Amino acid sequence: MIRLPSKTTLTIVAFGAILGLADVVPALRDYKVMDWRTIPGVLDFVDRRPSVDPELEERQRLRPETNPYKQIRYPILDPKHTLDSFYQALLQTEGKKQGEVVRILHYGDSPTTADLITSDTRVLLQKQFGDAGHGFCLVAKPWAWYAHRGVDLDGSGWEIDPANQSTVRDGLYGLGGVSFRGGAGATARIRLRDRGHRSIEVAYLRQPGGGQLRAEADGKELGVVNTDGAVRGSGFARFRIPEQTRVITLQVMNATVRLFGVLLSKDVPGVMYYSLGVNGAYVSVLARLMNEGHWREQLRHYRPHLVIVNYGTNESAYPKFVDYVSEKETLEVVRRIRKALPDTAVLVMSPMDRGQRMTDGEISTVPAIPRLVAIQERAARESGCAFFNTFEAMGGMGTMGRWYEAEPRLVGADFIHPMPAGAKIVGGLLYQALIDGYNKYKLRLLRKRTMVASN
Repeated sequence: MIRLPSKTTLTIVAFGAILGLADVVPALRDYKVMDWRTIPGVLDFVDRRPSVDPELEERQRLRPETNPYKQIRYPILDPKHTLDSFYQALLQTEGKKQGEVVRILHYGDSPTTADLITSDTRVLLQKQFGDAGHGFCLVAKPWAWYAHRGVDLDGSGWEIDPANQSTVRDGLYGLGGVSFRGGAGATARIRLRDRGHRSIEVAYLRQPGGGQLRAEADGKELGVVNTDGAVRGSGFARFRIPEQTRVITLQVMNATVRLFGVLLSKDVPGVMYYSLGVNGAYVSVLARLMNEGHWREQLRHYRPHLVIVNYGTNESAYPKFVDYVSEKETLEVVRRIRKALPDTAVLVMSPMDRGQRMTDGEISTVPAIPRLVAIQERAARESGCAFFNTFEAMGGMGTMGRWYEAEPRLVGADFIHPMPAGAKIVGGLLYQALIDGYNKYKLRLLRKRTMVASN
């Protein structure tokens, strides 16, 4: 029998105890990193070859009675056709007319901060309607997992204030819900994998005593932004960038500069899909924590054709908030958007399923999720918005349990955050629902024209 050194034995025991804390301390259950039921699988040496198309196979498993290539798309509920203005913009862009760009803002929580789901929907829409550019992203990483597909970020010297974790608490967080304060030398580098972008727009806070910011493209100066102003307000500085630009650098020259993000654009018609996630976010971030006048300035500047409001996962851990507060807050968000953008379409998108491990070992849906989805659907109907039931579209009750047992796994051990393959499924479902609505819109237009012609 092999005897391990005492220090090695103690280290192994301590590590095991740390892994097991989340199983015995309720407050740590969302930080569970070890599923003890999977240990026997480590000793199972049966050949489990990876799936050729895990997304397709999972969709077939969730809806076994259908052909996955011909599935009926889960529809967006929009009885009053409130998305028609968005579909009209898509129709104009589909004709590839110069200057026609469709702008979509997608507000959400932690999956959105990593550009999960949003990046998959973006890719599909841009493949069909054209790629007008990456859109809006922050200037540095507020969280280690913050990401935007196609863009790499590197920043230093910034004090970072997400709206829900801010020390300034003034509600001035730009379009994306995060602000960056930096003194002389603070630097942001935005590396572009797609070198077809031709312009960059810097969003900042204009304020008394604001400093200067130098913008460069591949080491060549684009210009200097003076953020000083008599009163505080939203500021924007746009620069043309040379073809094949790889790295955009922003550096504070003096005093203090407060940035919100950058907009990356191309010179071609198409879709721009902004992923606007805040880690740990809930609907009150838009309803209460963002200064209404400032957010209105931001929304009007970016002129979206569609705003997607996609919260609920974090709220679902607080049943009283779900039952007594969430509907009021959702209606307030819609009111704010409508006041700022009366002609813009709004889509309330429900959260995904959220799983929890039961005492019998099974993974079931958190009880508040179905109630929250029903509340959001009612709020969307009452406020005249469209609604997409992500929860039902992805499979309904118990989906995260099935996803966790899938090969390959489609959700993490917290039964909340999707793996890339799971996010791709949800992004595809949203895309399919939007395209189905778009095709029905075109069919209605055709019928109208036919009736007019026949008369």
